[in-house]
Amino acid sequence: MLNTITRPLSRLVERYLPDPFVFVIILTLFVMFMATLFTPTTPIETVQIWGSGLWNLLTFAMQMLLVLIAGFMLANTPFCGKLLNKLARCAKSPKQAILLVTLISMIASWLNWGFGLVVGALFAKALARHINVDYRVLVASAYSGFIVWHGGLAGSVPLTIASDGHFAESQIGILSTGQTIFSYFNLILLGAMLVVLPLLNRAMLPPEKEQVLIDKTKLKTSEPEKTANKLTPAERLEHTPLLGRAIGLLGCCYLGYYFIATGGGLNLNIIIALFLFLAILFHGSATHILNSLQEAIKGGAGIVIQFPFYAGIMAIMVQTGLAEQISAGFVSISDAQSLPFWSFLSAGLVNIFVPSGGGQWAVQAPIVIPAAQALEADIARVAMAVAWGDAWTNLIQPFWALPVLAIAGLKARDIMGFCLLQLLVTGIIIAAILTFV
Repeated sequence: MLNTITRPLSRLVERYLPDPFVFVIILTLFVMFMATLFTPTTPIETVQIWGSGLWNLLTFAMQMLLVLIAGFMLANTPFCGKLLNKLARCAKSPKQAILLVTLISMIASWLNWGFGLVVGALFAKALARHINVDYRVLVASAYSGFIVWHGGLAGSVPLTIASDGHFAESQIGILSTGQTIFSYFNLILLGAMLVVLPLLNRAMLPPEKEQVLIDKTKLKTSEPEKTANKLTPAERLEHTPLLGRAIGLLGCCYLGYYFIATGGGLNLNIIIALFLFLAILFHGSATHILNSLQEAIKGGAGIVIQFPFYAGIMAIMVQTGLAEQISAGFVSISDAQSLPFWSFLSAGLVNIFVPSGGGQWAVQAPIVIPAAQALEADIARVAMAVAWGDAWTNLIQPFWALPVLAIAGLKARDIMGFCLLQLLVTGIIIAAILTFV
């Protein structure tokens, strides 16, 4: 039955979903039109807001580019290639491969969203080298695990409201992670995703004759180049593994101090540092590091060109009040029990235009917090509803799929047909648990 559903969805997406760059241009024009139509902002003011907001995500764009590059370089080391291949051999059939990549991706995303994106994509490639399995479903399964990130240890909404001095502290105080991340309803949600999503992905696998396989020669990791016997002093420096291992060990020592001595946790910068220093350590020589970098950088073009446009869209949504209007519209039809449900749906819609968990909470908190207080609803549940809504529509938001697609070597239209079905099924489950459990 699921194949009957996913087949037309995949064909529809493959036919009509443009490249993510075209998608973000259309999204930009649509948001400009909506802002001038439904807010007091004039067209000229809208363009000014858009232009000044284009560069608001430069730091984040560089972080995402480094996550992609450093993760790719690490996976491209002989050591990690052997490790991923060994883990991939645990799967003995295509269905087992789908189950395994979904579970690994979910666990990694629960720990940290950047870690989950890269690990899921890299493991999908390792599985595809080992087993003949539909590569589209495999990568879509790896990406689907990302849905749990905002209910996990790096969730920006629950961590924000658990921090001293957060912007809404005067209204709601400090809400501990025991009320959000480790609350009974969030743990039930995570458990439901852990069971349902792997089984759903396995059920989406087409019959063997309809599966789309990938040429395994495209998935091979590069072998270190052999050096000639006679090298100049400069070339000896470039080929010696001592320098790379020294700086790699130095970086690992710092990370050890960070985790052990200071009790630091995972964040995006630490994930980048972990991937980068391990990649340098395992590659050794500068020549091997730079050769791997040249391969890795090819997949980063989408991030470089698209993130400024998403920053402009976010600026329009926030500064014109359009995102606030969307949230307020959903809240206006809520009561105490249904407020988490409508907050979840509004967050999912706003996330299409503001694909940032922290930024979205800044937009929606001034709407949902007073509503929760007036209706005497559970504020922690409402906050997590916003968090899950943000994570939910990431399944169809090319913004977050870019690193995964770049590593996997696919286009958005290759996986979005499967992601649409994942969106529908998970949306029903999340909404039901937030509302009734």
